[in-house]
Amino acid sequence: MRVKPLKPTSSTNSGQCRWRAVADLSELQEVALSMILDSAAAAIQKRGQFHLVLAGGDTPRAVYKKLRAAQTDWSAWHIYFGDERCVPPTDPRRNSLMAGEAWLDYVEIPADQLYAIPGELGADLAAWEYAQALNNVGVFDLTLLGLGEDGHTASLFPGHEWGTEPDSPDTLAVLDSPKPPPQRVSLSAARLSRSRQIIFLVSGESKCDAVAQWRAGKDIPARAITADTGVDVLVESALLLPMPV
Repeated sequence: MRVKPLKPTSSTNSGQCRWRAVADLSELQEVALSMILDSAAAAIQKRGQFHLVLAGGDTPRAVYKKLRAAQTDWSAWHIYFGDERCVPPTDPRRNSLMAGEAWLDYVEIPADQLYAIPGELGADLAAWEYAQALNNVGVFDLTLLGLGEDGHTASLFPGHEWGTEPDSPDTLAVLDSPKPPPQRVSLSAARLSRSRQIIFLVSGESKCDAVAQWRAGKDIPARAITADTGVDVLVESALLLPMPV
């Protein structure tokens, strides 16, 4: 499967943003699946473990369903979440519930290696609890992220705290989200960036403006996520407008 690479654009810090155009949503999902499994195989071979941060949303859901059939050492996988809504565990808006129903309930990842954000506790306490869970976790191997219509990623919204400083806390309590529900927990931009590989999955016509702002260098939350190895953005080619010369 061929992925059309675009010219890398500068990211916020030292890393590069690699825009990788795919024909459509189906191809995006297949490429994402391949990249996840390649990352897992490399991490397990080198370190015996694979630490993966999951994104919410419909595009990742389809990828997660495809992971059910993957041939891998599930006992080496450790699963984290980039953000969570502060609603009951059975609420269909929970990212952890979606990931479970789509994928995690069907594979043999040990239960103590599934690190759900306890959003039911409320934003402040849930953020504190999750920060404790991450205390002994080093660099993530792979972080998956999405892009909102307003340029947000995880639960880092325009006009809110993103936690971009090196000494920023690992988790942020969001008390006034512009999208319901108002309370959420998000990993900070600094913590999300501490990953060996970062992949954004971007699909849907509604994301066109956010993509254009990002590529033009506008200060949107997604642009705050960086890595020394760069950031890969898998994006439907229809969302890419010509850049000014």
